[in-house]
Amino acid sequence: MVRVGVSGDFLELVEKNVLNSRPAWRVNASSIDKTSDAGLLIADHSLFSGNPRGSDCIAVEIKAKCGFLPSSEYISKENSIKKQVTRYKMHQHLKFHQGEISKTSEYDPLDLFSGSKERICIAIKSFFSTPQNNFRIFVNGSLVFGGMGGGADNVNPAETDKCLEDLSKVSGLELPDFIELLSEAIFKSGVLGNLLTTQKLDDHDIEGAIHLYYNIISQPCSVCKNITDAELLRKYTLLHSLPLDKSLKIVRDFLVSATAKDCSLMISFRSRQGRTTDSEYDSVFLDSVERTYEYKANFVDLDVKPLDKMEHYFKLDQKIVNFYTRNEELVSSLKGSNTKDASLIQLQQ
Repeated sequence: MVRVGVSGDFLELVEKNVLNSRPAWRVNASSIDKTSDAGLLIADHSLFSGNPRGSDCIAVEIKAKCGFLPSSEYISKENSIKKQVTRYKMHQHLKFHQGEISKTSEYDPLDLFSGSKERICIAIKSFFSTPQNNFRIFVNGSLVFGGMGGGADNVNPAETDKCLEDLSKVSGLELPDFIELLSEAIFKSGVLGNLLTTQKLDDHDIEGAIHLYYNIISQPCSVCKNITDAELLRKYTLLHSLPLDKSLKIVRDFLVSATAKDCSLMISFRSRQGRTTDSEYDSVFLDSVERTYEYKANFVDLDVKPLDKMEHYFKLDQKIVNFYTRNEELVSSLKGSNTKDASLIQLQQ
């Protein structure tokens, strides 16, 4: 990224030009700060810079979410399900209940972060049935599959057919070949291993980090007053006795982890021209089509999470877990329904 100077008039034009490309809920939730005097110039990772004429580019955006199960000693017994079920899965059921999605996704972040190419393939296949805002495909910089965020949880069959047609025209790859290419690039690059390491900076979980937040803002802890478990309260009291520099480090690590759990991975591909081997990019040779593809991997949406979101994170975490633990029967019925949907999709493929 490059820091550049900007004017109010320029920012006003930017806001006007991107308005139709933003989901309505994002437009209502935030706007460009037109009083800013600087901005960040960021590369378009859906394309290769200086792409040779006639060389098409396919880019995939994946919002991978949290790739591990927490094991923090500060998680209460009532919330121990967090150590067994991914946050993503639990949040899916709350979103379904609230009408934000029409069906829950079969995607399991643990598959994508597993380091196993077979499980990575499983994760990618699940994206094609329910992309939501976790999966998008771009051809030559234009979105061809997935939504712009928020409510695109259902796949229109016509959209899928058009996407597969575009992919085939540009890359010469059928869907199984494309999934193989994407899986191999993720596996070979090791980028998700780096992301997972950053996510694991959160070693206290929000149930521990929230207490350090109250240390930092020098206010009485609103969480401790509701704790009845004597052993847990003892642990939280020890957290409140930590010095400020230690509290700052734990909360800072939590917020850096929160960014890593919410950012997107962009992987871009193009077929290698001729037999050249002096490219600056890594490559994958796809046996099924006997062709080499160059790829590059980058992370986007790396905005720093603000300190004042800590209370929001805690309340949302409790809401997600409480709903999941209190609605086991509903969760089981949804699982059966999704399994049937997944079987139909697999048959169609």
